[in-house]
Amino acid sequence: MQWYHGAIIVYLAVINIAAACVTIHDKKAAVSHRWRIPENTLLVVSALGGSPAMYLTMRCIHHKTRKAKFMVGIPVIFFLELTAVAAVWLWLSGIPLLNV
Repeated sequence: MQWYHGAIIVYLAVINIAAACVTIHDKKAAVSHRWRIPENTLLVVSALGGSPAMYLTMRCIHHKTRKAKFMVGIPVIFFLELTAVAAVWLWLSGIPLLNV
């Protein structure tokens, strides 16, 4: 295993834990009518790799589940991230992506 594989795993673990924490914090703030985390911040955390944990946390705690921006947007972000990872993995493996 290359050194960067471990770094990527650690990064994804940290960003997903952070995504779950900010989602829970925003839900608690919403319930107690306190300062909220901006929606764009939540989406950026999702786009940085936290989409799996954020989506699961949102479903578990019933937070932002009525907003299409989140219920559609976060799975789309996750799909795009998986597609990009698969493309890079295939490229690094030497498998041609397009036979042109």
